Amino acid sequence: MGCWRVPGPVLALLLLLCPPPSPACPAACRCAPGEVDCSERGLREVPWSLSTNTSTLWLGYNFITVLGPRSFPPLPGLRLLSLVHNRLELIHSQALLGLGALQELDLSHNYLTVLTPETFRPLTSLATLNLGSNRLGALEPGVLGALPQLQALLLQDNPWVCSCGILPLWRWLSHNREKVREKSLLLCRAPEQLNRYPIMAFGDESFRQCQESSLSSQHYIAFFIIGPFSFVASIFFCTFMGSLMVFYHSLRRESPCGRR
Repeated sequence: MGCWRVPGPVLALLLLLCPPPSPACPAACRCAPGEVDCSERGLREVPWSLSTNTSTLWLGYNFITVLGPRSFPPLPGLRLLSLVHNRLELIHSQALLGLGALQELDLSHNYLTVLTPETFRPLTSLATLNLGSNRLGALEPGVLGALPQLQALLLQDNPWVCSCGILPLWRWLSHNREKVREKSLLLCRAPEQLNRYPIMAFGDESFRQCQESSLSSQHYIAFFIIGPFSFVASIFFCTFMGSLMVFYHSLRRESPCGRR
């Protein structure tokens, strides 16, 4: 019995009329062309079976607590990512790798206390960042500097500690006022005497003591080296001077005997 073969032109036409199926939508999500909505699905981690052509990803109102290394599959076209109202406590420094096209990131209403510059360095196109309603008391120097395209920043409703540690953030805010949204909600939580005081109302004189007393790491290293050395040197010096005094007094006691 012979094999029936489909002529080449007919096969090509069939392939054009029946394109390969698109990647399946994650079971817990709702999908539309370019958009994946996984909101309110009780998720504890980011779904991995996401189409590479996803441009918008909604992950709000879930139970995600940690974004570990490479939490996302390669999403070269992702423009908007929302993780609002999760339970995020930690974002690994390599969690957002592969999201270089991301333009808007919403991390509001979570439990974040610390962020590092390394976390945001892959986001070279990010224009809008929402960190509102977290547990941030300060921001490490360089966190915002790692976002060269940043145009809109939201930091409201965080328990900011208005001590010398907030100086890097205040400097950035002072030079980028046009990028800060909801300025009136950017308030101190501590110390108590500054509770609900607007951070944007501070001036240079408010941080004069911090600037005068701030020391670089080189200064601290020098102190750690010079301090013990000075202590040991002072012991040797005192011992040497004490020996000289003892020797001098012994000579004085012996000199009259020598004359007799």
